[in-house]
Amino acid sequence: MSDSRHMPGPFDENLDRVARQDTQNDGSEHKTPTSRPNANVERDHGQKNQEGLIAWRGRVVHTTWAWFTCTMSTGGLSIALAKTPHRFPGLYIIGLAVFILDLILFLLVCVLMMVRLFLDGPRFRKSFVHPPEGFFFASFILSLAVVLGNVQLYWVTLIDDKKPWLISAICVVYWIYAGVSMINAIQQYWAFIQRTPRIPVVRMNPSWFLPGFSAMLTGAIASIIAETQPPAQRVPIIISGCAFQGFGWLISSVFIAMYVIQLMENGLPPRALRPGMFLPVGSAAFTIVALIGQARAIPKDFGYFASHPSAADTLQTVALFVGIFLWLFAFWMFSIAVLGVVTAIPKMVFTLTWWALVFPNVGFTLATIAIGTELDSPAILWVGSGMTICLVLLWLLCAFACGRAVLMKRIMWPGKDEDRDM
Repeated sequence: MSDSRHMPGPFDENLDRVARQDTQNDGSEHKTPTSRPNANVERDHGQKNQEGLIAWRGRVVHTTWAWFTCTMSTGGLSIALAKTPHRFPGLYIIGLAVFILDLILFLLVCVLMMVRLFLDGPRFRKSFVHPPEGFFFASFILSLAVVLGNVQLYWVTLIDDKKPWLISAICVVYWIYAGVSMINAIQQYWAFIQRTPRIPVVRMNPSWFLPGFSAMLTGAIASIIAETQPPAQRVPIIISGCAFQGFGWLISSVFIAMYVIQLMENGLPPRALRPGMFLPVGSAAFTIVALIGQARAIPKDFGYFASHPSAADTLQTVALFVGIFLWLFAFWMFSIAVLGVVTAIPKMVFTLTWWALVFPNVGFTLATIAIGTELDSPAILWVGSGMTICLVLLWLLCAFACGRAVLMKRIMWPGKDEDRDM
């Protein structure tokens, strides 16, 4: 992220004006100790109301697209709870409750963004093309993807009463999401390329992964929804999911190379941004999830696969071993990120980047579970369940730190967020 000085907006100036008025009023109270008590009380009450209103407005306009990292991580946690192999009575209800919480948070952030548009329209419109905030728009798209995945898991896959109309609706929404995510990936990268044609590689930011992630997750969602779709819809979903996953993995590979070069040449990122080091983990992890899930969902008695009986089994074997091939790379990126975060813990203040502790590791957890399921390995499945427990603890940590940061004015405050140099 850029360290440029924050250019104050209209609500920041109002906050400063109220602070100056408060200082002047304090001085006048010392000079006129005999003023009427009732008048002073009414004046102070009115001033506090005015200050509170301006402060509220001044904070809402600093609700950035990065807040959707919270919702995509919460939704990702509920997907992990739905997929964890070792289950107990009540786990479905817990996962569903987390999903409902995700929906509430998603709607809340959407409302705050609309209020931001109403209060500060010019800066809101600029947020789509302003780095680094513009890249976080993809977290809004990703949040939609995890909502779709959760609808499939909690209202179709994990229940016996499967509703045909809901399965058809999920198919329609999938194709809409696929188109929107690809358009977003094209326009966001184009806007950045056009705006800053000579930006040096040393300024590469992990948020660059997000627009590619929004398209790449189409493959993971395809692997989740395909199994319950009719064969006529299932095959196109699998083929498109494979194509989107290929795009996401390849564009992520380019950024991973740039990212590793940056680490080697310039060292670790600032302490507050270290959690963002987990983002590259998700690239390999979600590729594993997508390939294994899509291969598992292939209808062996339909279309191409009916005329090529051995194709499905071959692709399932290839997907499994490609997944194993990628898993160790994901583990290496995960280990580097863990070391980077651990060494920063004593002085690591909260930013919304902390939510990267959860979402990419959801993919790593799901990838481990998928490999363990295909290999029928109890040991690997127990590792996957242990990773799910760690995800829950990380989510609780991020939720506590996020709420504390809001109360202590460390985020949603002038000069503290991704829009600070807008």
